[in-house]
Amino acid sequence: MTTEDLLPRLQSAGLIGGADIRITPLTGGVSSDIVLVESSTRKLVVKAALEKLRVKDDWFVDVSRNRVEQSFFEYVAPVMPASVPRILGGGDGWFAMEYLGDELQNWKSLLLAGQIEPETARMAGDVLGRMHAASWGDPDARERFATLPNFQALRIDPYLLTTAGRVPAAAAFLQAEAARLAAAKLALVHGDYSPKNLLVGHGRLIVLDAECAWFGDPAFDAAFLLTHLHLKGLLNPQALQLVPAFWSAYTSACGHDLEQDTVRLLLCLLLARVHGKSPAEYLSAEHRDIVTRFVQSHLLSPPLSLAALTAAWAAHS
Repeated sequence: MTTEDLLPRLQSAGLIGGADIRITPLTGGVSSDIVLVESSTRKLVVKAALEKLRVKDDWFVDVSRNRVEQSFFEYVAPVMPASVPRILGGGDGWFAMEYLGDELQNWKSLLLAGQIEPETARMAGDVLGRMHAASWGDPDARERFATLPNFQALRIDPYLLTTAGRVPAAAAFLQAEAARLAAAKLALVHGDYSPKNLLVGHGRLIVLDAECAWFGDPAFDAAFLLTHLHLKGLLNPQALQLVPAFWSAYTSACGHDLEQDTVRLLLCLLLARVHGKSPAEYLSAEHRDIVTRFVQSHLLSPPLSLAALTAAWAAHS
């Protein structure tokens, strides 16, 4: 959707009016165009999904995921209204949400700047755990988020199966986890629960970017966040103290034992952030080698606990 297309749609939907309307592109992820729309009367953020993601590899995904993301925020809002943006309206391939202001900061940026705050990790664990607990076994969520093809295209194929094709020694493990993951139907999964999609400030944590939402295996979300914390530990070993803070809050809020599945998926995702279609851009060649050797050395006998994996990671890196 072009800027020229957007403004008439917003005006037709009654979402923007007044004079001096300005549209400013915002930095987003690889999968969507995101803009700030300002007029003399209000500010709002508009998100439109891209058919081809902005990565080196060819990666095409149905833009219907935009409706999935909007549905995710609407489902989660009654459970945790302070932790998701308010949806203002939308149309085919786009939706508008409230502008949250400049006071909130991106957690990824804070981590890369060396700001290690266990309280932020605890909030992230609590919010995720409450979301999983509220949706656990919910037939409404199961029906609304029967989005396995979307999750397959956005997560299972580009992360696990692409990595399996590029790292033959790990292929059997990755393929088995991909099959197990695809068959799971336990709770609502965000699918991109990472520091770049979490805004923090004033004791509040906001969850963004739910294009991958799916009713499946919640261990994926926990493993996805933990992957980022372990990788940040390669840059700053102090980041590893965030792991137990997150995990304790998450398990307390969720109330279900997902530890072994989380550990196995964490190994898969660590390797995928080096060899999959969405590599972590801040890792050096030395870091990538450390990750590859660590994962391959643990696939035959994965650690039985997250604490054991983190301790082994700290010693290895």
